[in-house]
Amino acid sequence: MRAWRVRRPGPMSTDPLERVTAQVPRPEPSELLVAVRACGVCRTDLHVTEGDLPVHRDRVTPGHEVVGQVVEVGAQAGDEFRVGDRVGIAWLRHTCGVCTYCRRGNENLCPHSRYTGWDADGGYAEFATVPAAFAHHLPPGYSDTELAPLLCAGIIGYRSLLRAELPPGGRLGLYGFGGSAHITAQVALAQGAEVHVMTRGEEARKLALELGVASAQGAADPPPVPLDAAILFAPVGDLVLPALEALDRGGTLSIAGIHLSDIPTLNYQRHLFQERQVRSVTSNTRADARAFLEFAGRHHIEVTTPEYPLSQADRALSDLSAGRIAGAAVLLV
Repeated sequence: MRAWRVRRPGPMSTDPLERVTAQVPRPEPSELLVAVRACGVCRTDLHVTEGDLPVHRDRVTPGHEVVGQVVEVGAQAGDEFRVGDRVGIAWLRHTCGVCTYCRRGNENLCPHSRYTGWDADGGYAEFATVPAAFAHHLPPGYSDTELAPLLCAGIIGYRSLLRAELPPGGRLGLYGFGGSAHITAQVALAQGAEVHVMTRGEEARKLALELGVASAQGAADPPPVPLDAAILFAPVGDLVLPALEALDRGGTLSIAGIHLSDIPTLNYQRHLFQERQVRSVTSNTRADARAFLEFAGRHHIEVTTPEYPLSQADRALSDLSAGRIAGAAVLLV
């Protein structure tokens, strides 16, 4: 099968991805084998490829927003999925189920968790495997291309919105407006929020306004009103300060990324006093994923998806790194 692997983590300009011909993976008894149809190109893939995250699997195949068709069901994979089913593979692919965090419903914090496209080969390939317990049923009414970004950009944005604790009808600020933010904006709007976007790209600001946000301005510019909550999607620590300054009393800043550059020194009075708070977001639970995908089934989300053939995965990641993608890029297999 055709696949891409991380040859040596480093900047996209040094060609860290390698195109290979590999054996079709064999599923474990508890796994599904999936013929990949589409795979989203996520900023986390970039962090894995460029070495922002430590290596968990040598020469890993990236990709964790996978939409495909089940072609084989392991003998111990249960009967929830059958050959021919459309299925989604997301970032989280294993938790222990017995630790303190798993038992209390926080499996995203499991110290034994494993992830698609980081600990195990992902969807930048023609076939991928997934434990059946971590595979996802997908809502109808979407194409494969539209569904792919929902499987991480959508899910992590949904959890980030929960972590931000936006009050009903509240004012939400989004810092950065890529794949995850443009989905999250639509979720918040559907819930009655007033959304303001701060982002560097003119095309991204244009897309935000087309989706119905109240305002769109530069990444570090102040929004026109105080914010009840904010989410930082851009992996830029410098934006933490203006985001906190934009919060109203009691507001929460939720940081959505798995990687963030260094945060400058905070001034307690200016950035945190009046019970402002900062909350990180770590992965997601399967309950988050189910809740978001059910929401997407009830409220059709307009996903902007520049398409690339699988053969151009390296170009897609380069375009993402350079900020040339509006929306969420998708590889077609």
